[in-house]
Amino acid sequence: MRVIGPHVSAAGSPAAAVANALAVGATGFALFVKNQRQWVGKPLPAEDAAAFRAAMAAAPYAPGQVLPHAGYLINLANPDGEKHAKSVASLLDELRRCEALGLDRLNLHPGSHLNQLSPEAACDRVAESINRVLEETRGVTVVIENTAGQGAYLGAEPEQLGRIVAGVGDKARVGICLDTAHAFAAGFDLRTEAGLEAFLGRVDRAVGLRYLRGMHLNDSKGALGSHLDRHESLGKGFLGWAPFLALARDPRLEDVPLILETPDATLWPEETRRLLDA
Repeated sequence: MRVIGPHVSAAGSPAAAVANALAVGATGFALFVKNQRQWVGKPLPAEDAAAFRAAMAAAPYAPGQVLPHAGYLINLANPDGEKHAKSVASLLDELRRCEALGLDRLNLHPGSHLNQLSPEAACDRVAESINRVLEETRGVTVVIENTAGQGAYLGAEPEQLGRIVAGVGDKARVGICLDTAHAFAAGFDLRTEAGLEAFLGRVDRAVGLRYLRGMHLNDSKGALGSHLDRHESLGKGFLGWAPFLALARDPRLEDVPLILETPDATLWPEETRRLLDA
């Protein structure tokens, strides 16, 4: 099936995210499992976890139709020992929340080397960190997202994602997420069929599309190669509608969550419907 929907609010309780996704006609969705701008969240009450599982079953949504997003503070590439440990602990907490909610994946930005490590060493540090948290959890896949290539952030080049994946021991519990706005801002022209295929082909060679566990479908406020991480509603940015409709029709993306992180929530029902009708 085609799994399409927005990143919705979970304010109040995680079960609210299920209701919010249903309200826009989504066949899949994303959410934060704790406050994305805090290192430590309030404990997840058992009754909230149970209510989420019940709402998922009633919808019905399966775990594979949900792509939770980890907090923005986590930086597994951080060369500072204390700050790195804080990131590992925060990721471990989020993976355990996913376990409690019955979710099977968690999307994560690879982080920044802060110009203090080589990109290669930073990728290896990320992979080693993922290995540590996977040893202490069960059933949840860590999904690494490409980036716009701003500053010292890792992940703009598919080869960096490939190096991280190669360094993770449990290949069944590591994957990647491709963000269209990030790829475009990093210099990959997705506006034509040829450009889109060239990008996916490079990802396949560098990582393997078999590791694709989600995509973020976002138009871009930044121009091609601008390294500007600014999302726009579909069809209102530099990308236009064509690549999104092509991705929605792509048989390789059956059952892969295609998540909208577009800024205008009032357009989510229309964006979701148009993609599902593609």
